[in-house]
Amino acid sequence: MRTQHTPHFARIDCLPPYVFAIVDELKLAARRAGEDIVDFGMGNPSDPPPQPVIDKLCEAVRRPHNHRYSASRGIDKLRLAIADYYRRRFGVDVNSDENVVATIGVKEGFAHLMWAIVNPGDVVLVPTPAYPIHMYGPVFANGDILPVPFTSPAHLLESLKTVCERHQPRPKFLVLNFPHNPTTMCVDLDFFTQVVDFARYMGLIVVHDFAYADLVFDGYQAPSLLQAPGAMEVGIEFFSLSKSFNMPGWRVGFALGNPELVGALRKIKSYLDYGIFQPIQIASTVALNELAEEAKTICETYCQRRNTLVDGLQRIGWSVEKPQGTMFVWARIPEAYQAMGSLEFAKHVLRQAKVAVAPGIGFGEGGDGHVRFALVENAHRTRQALRGLRTLL
Repeated sequence: MRTQHTPHFARIDCLPPYVFAIVDELKLAARRAGEDIVDFGMGNPSDPPPQPVIDKLCEAVRRPHNHRYSASRGIDKLRLAIADYYRRRFGVDVNSDENVVATIGVKEGFAHLMWAIVNPGDVVLVPTPAYPIHMYGPVFANGDILPVPFTSPAHLLESLKTVCERHQPRPKFLVLNFPHNPTTMCVDLDFFTQVVDFARYMGLIVVHDFAYADLVFDGYQAPSLLQAPGAMEVGIEFFSLSKSFNMPGWRVGFALGNPELVGALRKIKSYLDYGIFQPIQIASTVALNELAEEAKTICETYCQRRNTLVDGLQRIGWSVEKPQGTMFVWARIPEAYQAMGSLEFAKHVLRQAKVAVAPGIGFGEGGDGHVRFALVENAHRTRQALRGLRTLL
């Protein structure tokens, strides 16, 4: 006779509750009750991609041969397009065969890279607060996360040196993400130059998530890790079309950099997938090759949303700085509510102001004093949210 028992799934049982799901459930319940919730919770672009990309997709879909299995590494023209994009945008020369692999978005590529290169027990340095996959991708690969709290780029560099000198076993990997989600912190090329020098000295592999490369404001230009001398020896960088071209659901990303690291990701992907739907890859080449001005227009939309939100928050007494990059605003919880913590404060804001925000605790303990606004609502909706938030402040 078989005995009923609860299955044990070691890889996922170690994961904490997904705090964003708690807010999502409350948001869903409020909407079912007929309440109008202004949603800044998820960084999910609300506008469509540029029309030429959509037109090219429709054209490619009508061709029967494009519905067959594609290549997990990405079709040649797509990899050539991203190589040309990096050459024009950052002055970086990459070989589209040796240094580039297409990924099904950055999250997929990052998680599978961790599976490919992180051995059980390897120590992975992750600056915190951090986007969740940066913490849990290495966990899925049975790596050991070593959080590195930071308050500025200079502070991070000093903390990394201290941690690497003191920790045994020595860390093997460093995960970076600039412009940074969730804190919106930005760096200059000198920062990456110092990171690469340090990585070469310590024998570290650097993995950089560059998802917000094109969402930069007020004259700031985000540098690529690969612009730093020697970066190709120690690093790999992820780039995405999700934010640059309003294509989040298309799931088009890339990994570029060290050929051994790119090769490792390519090899594991060859066992796991057949690549992105080919018409999407074909349409994506149009975005990369022809639509630089469209990307600038999309960036300007986010800049206007940033100004509407931050100026409004400041007027109602919530002191928030304007970010130089990303599609987010990282806001310290007002003093009167600090004791609540970010999850309870996010619940309170949802119930009382009818505004959804992401609680900072979802990005690690270092984020608990903050909430994150995603710049996904238009000016009218943002002003509606500000009227609700005024009642709290």
